[in-house]
Amino acid sequence: MPNYIVERHLPGFDKEKLTAAASLAKTTTGKMTSEGTPVRYLRSFFVPGEDKCYCLFEAMSPDVVQRANDEAGLPYISITEGLHVSADELS
Repeated sequence: MPNYIVERHLPGFDKEKLTAAASLAKTTTGKMTSEGTPVRYLRSFFVPGEDKCYCLFEAMSPDVVQRANDEAGLPYISITEGLHVSADELS
């Protein structure tokens, strides 16, 4: 499945609020998957000095990722398909 990067602006967020939002994303995507719409929240990266957050999701389309974020009530600026390379995948 493709990966999608969700960009957010989260002024006033700290680790506690970020963890709560991530938990909400995980719960919502789990519910959607169990109801027949496969989508998975993978991880978030937060830049405190800029109030920016980038979240990684796995789904068949950006529309599914948008629906997951809307259902979770999580704000977003954009949803863009992204590619992932891990150091573990390199020889």
